[in-house]
Amino acid sequence: MSAKTISSPSQSHNESALALVVNNPALLDSPNKALLTPLTGAELPYDPVAIASYYQNRPLQVFRRILTVLAPTLSFAFGVWWDAKRGVIVKKDLRRAIQLRELLTRLGPAYIKIGQALSTRPDLLPSVFVEELTKLQDKLPAFPNEIAYQFIEEELGGRPDQIYAELSAEPIAAASLGQVYKGKLKTGEEVAVKIQRPDLRENITIDLYILRGLAGWTQKRLKKVRSDLVGILDELGDRIFEEMDYIHEGQNAERFFQLYGHMKDIYVPRIYWEYTNRRVLTMEWINGTKLTNTEEITAQGIDARYLIEVGVQCSLRQLLEHGFFHADPHPGNLLATPDGKLAYLDFGMMSEVQPAQRYGLIEAIVHVVNRDFDGLAQDYVKLDFLSPDTDLTPIVPAFASVFARADGASVAELNIKTITDDLSNLMYEYPFRVPPYYALIIRSLVTLEGIAIFIDPNFKVLSEAYPYVAKRLLTDPAPQLRTSLRDLLFKDGSFRWNRLENLLKNARSNQEYDFNLVVNQAVDFLSSERGDLIRNNLVDEIFKGVDALSKNALHNVTYMIRERVGITAVNEIPSATTEQQQTLEHIKRILNILQETRGFNATQLGSQISQLLFNPGIQRLGQQIATGLFQKAIARLLRELLAGEKQLAVRN
Repeated sequence: MSAKTISSPSQSHNESALALVVNNPALLDSPNKALLTPLTGAELPYDPVAIASYYQNRPLQVFRRILTVLAPTLSFAFGVWWDAKRGVIVKKDLRRAIQLRELLTRLGPAYIKIGQALSTRPDLLPSVFVEELTKLQDKLPAFPNEIAYQFIEEELGGRPDQIYAELSAEPIAAASLGQVYKGKLKTGEEVAVKIQRPDLRENITIDLYILRGLAGWTQKRLKKVRSDLVGILDELGDRIFEEMDYIHEGQNAERFFQLYGHMKDIYVPRIYWEYTNRRVLTMEWINGTKLTNTEEITAQGIDARYLIEVGVQCSLRQLLEHGFFHADPHPGNLLATPDGKLAYLDFGMMSEVQPAQRYGLIEAIVHVVNRDFDGLAQDYVKLDFLSPDTDLTPIVPAFASVFARADGASVAELNIKTITDDLSNLMYEYPFRVPPYYALIIRSLVTLEGIAIFIDPNFKVLSEAYPYVAKRLLTDPAPQLRTSLRDLLFKDGSFRWNRLENLLKNARSNQEYDFNLVVNQAVDFLSSERGDLIRNNLVDEIFKGVDALSKNALHNVTYMIRERVGITAVNEIPSATTEQQQTLEHIKRILNILQETRGFNATQLGSQISQLLFNPGIQRLGQQIATGLFQKAIARLLRELLAGEKQLAVRN
């Protein structure tokens, strides 16, 4: 390939940008400079207004692109329909699966992303199609080495042989936005070198422009659609443009490592900044196997299901704890390392969940478990799915029908895809709007669930997630979660011991749950003003348990007192009530659960108790509980005595 041919990608970018300025000189004025960024290599913010200004002046280019997409898509759809008419079993037709993969590949990066998402959903597509679409993750057609080498020279300031000690003769993987070579630095470290595809931004921007226009048209014409489709497309556009900036991706990788790299069996590769720029990324080489290659993983003695569990726990912390999450966890980006760790790759498409949204999601989970659909409807208002002035009266029973099976432990048996589909139908009927942040969260969760189902069809993501949610409810001091804990444990003033048992059982299976942590957090909360309601109700419940143990002894005491003062004894000493016995049984089971909890050590219990006794919060709490118990015991004693006097008066 000649030098002239090699330079064509950069040359086409520069010519497009030059034509843009000539036709629109006002673009040189800020803020219109952002329009140049989709077509040049400098900066990468996504500016839909500037992009629209550019393509509105090029209707023929847009029309050609629409035909390019529409014609083969309709042709493929007609072929599938005709096969079905002729009795061909389409779901087993490898020929059609290959055609779909090739179609998405021809249509470009935006459509390849759609195919990657579908490749993780064996519950949506037949296995033949799923297996074929997995090739879209890292087995796409590569672009010429000469162009890749030119980009290395332009971005890093030297020829590949000057930068790297070794570089594979051909790319070892080609994905939607770039291709990867295996290399070695002069210092000896093995690295993966990712190089961006040529003309990528032009191809992406025109597809986003067309899809955004279609979304806007749909919102205006179809009143049933209340979600911000344009906002969702803009959110996706932001993420894709960030993904095309490899400096940003490197920063994402380092932030991901800081937040989650400490987790057990999570591995995040190192970024080599001296060999990284906007179109070239050099990172640590990871030897590993895709999670969906279960036979190969099993042959290495690695438990693929365990690694999925690790991935679920990591995702929960991403979405519900720190808010910084991997928005593209397809199988090509999740590898099982030879030493049994889960390695994350490709940090281009990341997103964030704000604190209010994170707590709102946990509160919604609690309200589903609690079957509190009034509270769930309010959660959807707080999460911006419903406007504050929405009439929630018809929505509450609709939630009840969606989560009809989600009572108590059975909520964990539902899968995310089922809930998402049911909620989608609900959102179509009622005035819901889908906020842009939600789309990427669902994409991430549904993709991860798809991988899990591929590995183990019986895998339940929500079941694996519940221990983490239980741990957060028991240990997180945030006011929102303390309110959720109160709502979960109390109903109509009654303490629900079975809920506390379930929480403790689930929480103890969480890796980060610790007996001492729970005790300290519980003491801090119960001794504070915020813990008044739970503390007061807990005193009542403790009294019920103590009462069940001491009732007979108390009656013996009152019997002797009545005899001494000349009051006729009651014929029969009543035993503890059924409710009191149940309370006592709950307390016994909870003590057993605590004994089996990580951090509990019977030999150290004495010293732990002595330390707790010197805790000011424990002392205040103990005084309050002792006072409450003493007051209730005196009240009970007086009632017993008065009951005896009343009986004596009646007999006389």
